Amino acid sequence: MRSRYDLSRTELAALLEGEPTYRTDQLTHGLYRDLLDPAEITTLGKVLRERLSQTNSLRPALQTVVERRADDGETIKWLSELHDGKRVETVLMHYAERSTVCVSSQAGCAMNCSFCATGQAGFDRNLTAGEIVEQVVMAMRQARSDGRRLTNIVFMGMGEPLANFDRLWPAITRIHDDLGMGARHITVSTVGVVPGIRRMTEESLPVNLAVSLHAANDELRSTLVPLNKRYPIAELTDACRDYTAAKGRRLSFEWALIHDVNDRQQDARELADIALPLGAHVNVIPLNPTPGYLVRGSSPDAVQRFVGELRDLGVNATIRTTRGSDIDAACGQLAAANTRVDVTLGTKKRAN
Repeated sequence: MRSRYDLSRTELAALLEGEPTYRTDQLTHGLYRDLLDPAEITTLGKVLRERLSQTNSLRPALQTVVERRADDGETIKWLSELHDGKRVETVLMHYAERSTVCVSSQAGCAMNCSFCATGQAGFDRNLTAGEIVEQVVMAMRQARSDGRRLTNIVFMGMGEPLANFDRLWPAITRIHDDLGMGARHITVSTVGVVPGIRRMTEESLPVNLAVSLHAANDELRSTLVPLNKRYPIAELTDACRDYTAAKGRRLSFEWALIHDVNDRQQDARELADIALPLGAHVNVIPLNPTPGYLVRGSSPDAVQRFVGELRDLGVNATIRTTRGSDIDAACGQLAAANTRVDVTLGTKKRAN
C-alpha cells in the first residue's frame, strides 16, 4: 500500500474516470492545498466523496499510534505506524517566529552512528515519497489547527535522507511544487553521503544542506560516524564546497557536543579549520541521552566555552535549543523501530 501522496496526477485522474476533467484539479487542490481527506473535499459531490474515501489508494498511509507533547504543548511528536507495521516518528516544533517539522525519511537507519538512538535501533526500510510528504501534511494540518503556519521542514528525523535519494527528491519536489514550501525553507541533513550531495548539486532546487559532522579529524569521526571510513572528511568537504558554489546557500555543520570526546580546545581549532574556508555555520547541540550510548553530553559551561572558542576563531556558531528531550523527541533520540507502545494506556516502553 502506498500513500495517497505517492499518486501522480495521472493516477489521481484515473480514480476519477467518468467524471469531468476538472475534478482532478479539485481533488489535487483538496489534498495538497487545503490539506483535506477526500471525504472533506466539499468541492466534490457527496457521492463522489464517499466513493473516494473508500478507495484504498486514497486512505492515509500513516496511522498515529501515540501523540506526545512537551514544552507547554509547543513540541508535538507523533509515532506513526505504516501499512507493514513499521513505525516512524515526526516532530513539530513551534517557536515564536516559526514552526518547524522534523521529518523521517527511513524507518530506522543503517548509518550506525554510536550516539544516535535511531542508528542503535537498526534499519527497517526506506519510506516512499508519499510517506515522507504525508508527514509534512500532518504537520501542516496541526500547525493550522494551532493557529500557526508551517514555515520550515528539516530532514533530521529517523534515517539518512541521502541514502533514500530516489524517494527523497520526488518528495521534496512535491513539497515544493504542490504544498508550496519554498526551497530555502527546506533543509536536508546528512552524515556525509557524498554521492547524494553530488546528486543534490545537479538538481534545480536550492535546498539547504546540513552535515552532521561531530568530529573534524578522520580518526575520531570514523569512531562516531562509521560512514566516514567510506567518505572521509576531505572528500566530504569537497562535495560541500561544490554544492554551496552551485546553489549559493550557506552550509551548516551539526556538532553534538560530547564530554571529553569532541568538546576540547583542539576540537574547536580543527572544526574552525574546516568551517572557515567553507563559510559554514556551526550548530552546536548538547548531546541528548540515549540508552545505547552511555557517554554524557558536555556540561552547559563546556558548551558555552566551546562556542566561545569557535567564535574567537572567527566561526559563526550558535547553540541549538534542545526541544522535546523529555518525550525522546530531541536530536538523536527518535527510535520508533525499537519502541513498543501500549495503545490502551498510551504509554511508551522500550522493547526488551
